[in-house]
Amino acid sequence: MVDIHDATENYRPTPDDRRLIEEFRKNPIGHHSPDLQRLLNRMRGAPMADKFCLVVVEPNRVWQLAKTSGVPGKPLKMLDKRFNSMNDAEWYVFRQRWKALTGETLSD
Repeated sequence: MVDIHDATENYRPTPDDRRLIEEFRKNPIGHHSPDLQRLLNRMRGAPMADKFCLVVVEPNRVWQLAKTSGVPGKPLKMLDKRFNSMNDAEWYVFRQRWKALTGETLSD
């Protein structure tokens, strides 16, 4: 039996996975193809220490970038970057996680 944590932990994007970047950019929120969901599971399943996340500052209006501490009970580190669009916020975090996973910087 395959442990799902091991499967996602060992997954590395392939050159073919680059097509998933545009799929996410067009639809960052909602249902995704199985391939994109696999990639997102890997990106979101990274260790909790120093992980990007979004905090709702004003519901449906303003989101702020933060990083997790990785220590239960320790507060988030709020960063200066804010967004007025959830799609823009999600796209920013996706680009940061892609870079962490692959070393490649994606353009805006």
